[in-house]
Amino acid sequence: MLSKFIPAVMLTLPLVFAGSAHAQRLSIAATPVPHAELLEFVKADLAKQGVDLDIKVFTDYVQPNLQVSDKHIDANFFQHQPYLDSFNKEHGTNLVTVGLVHVEPFGAYSQKISNIKDIKDGAKVALPNDPSNGARALLLLQKEGLIKLKDPSNILATARDVVENPKHLAFFELEAATLPRILPDVDVALINTNYALEAGLNPVKDALFIEGSDSPYANIVVTAADRKDDPAINKLVDALHTEKVRQYILEHYKGAIVPAF
Repeated sequence: MLSKFIPAVMLTLPLVFAGSAHAQRLSIAATPVPHAELLEFVKADLAKQGVDLDIKVFTDYVQPNLQVSDKHIDANFFQHQPYLDSFNKEHGTNLVTVGLVHVEPFGAYSQKISNIKDIKDGAKVALPNDPSNGARALLLLQKEGLIKLKDPSNILATARDVVENPKHLAFFELEAATLPRILPDVDVALINTNYALEAGLNPVKDALFIEGSDSPYANIVVTAADRKDDPAINKLVDALHTEKVRQYILEHYKGAIVPAF
């Protein structure tokens, strides 16, 4: 019986290796919600196309870019173009966009007031401390008539660029990921939707005010410049651009994020 069994095992081994030899491993860094969720949604479809998607979850906005730039991870999915442009300039990296996926309308949240009209004189307002998202927050405050910026279109504006502040708002710049946790300590916090969702906030229902679907801050898939034509990365972008993903975004997030393709 042993002599009959051994050849059978040996015959099956090449088949196993042959099946796995065609799968290309693709690592991608992502923040948990909604980025990693969307990647998990397309993972099985990519496997059918010979791409083994390895999703690595991060909770900050710096390491995902550094890891891709250093070639430790193949791609990332967590940011928008203004942030990427700012990061490349600040860190001397050469990362590029390979596809737009969705917009996360940026919102203002509060545990102390329920209407923008109730924002008091001298209110404490928390902003993300990275240049692009800090400016995005200020642009949204300007859109709501709470402040006026020196250059209304400057996507890298800072609190120093505020030229009119009739309510004498006091700005505090903090790490974006910490903003939901400090809501009890401020009057208003401008929070990225991914962190709002992670904290159990519903942007559609809980935001005092929020960007519209016309926001230019679409979230993107990013890789190193020399990987932009990589077939596996192109398959990933194509998988995220399907009608199946569009419907999932619309039905699952119910307006908290919207498709950008």
